[in-house]
Amino acid sequence: MVIQLNFKSGKPVYLQVVDQIKAAAASGALRAGEPIPSIRPLAEHLRINRNTVAKAYTELENQGIIETIAGKGCFLGENNSPFKKEVRHKLLADEIDEAIVQAHHLQVSSDEFLVLVRKRFELFEQKQKANEIKAR
Repeated sequence: MVIQLNFKSGKPVYLQVVDQIKAAAASGALRAGEPIPSIRPLAEHLRINRNTVAKAYTELENQGIIETIAGKGCFLGENNSPFKKEVRHKLLADEIDEAIVQAHHLQVSSDEFLVLVRKRFELFEQKQKANEIKAR
């Protein structure tokens, strides 16, 4: 799992950590019961304050995404896995919101935006089919 921070995004660093761990779990890069990096090593790796990582982990624990076991570390939760539909939808909704804001700044109308989304989705499906054919 690779976490990349954007200090110019305007989004709090701890929320970036939260979102990226949730995305890693939803994508399968992290699996239920798998350990996640300890606070201190992750803070050192990202070059941020340990309290920032601790705040992110607290948020993840409050959401039921991770579990902390004293003396053993933090693990992706078994029962309240972020693979649930509502969490996947929330992650996607956040990405869509960012794309909508970007479209607004680029003065792209909602109709143009939706046409572009449909085209990109069709292109994605075509690539998926081509990859499936190659895999055979």
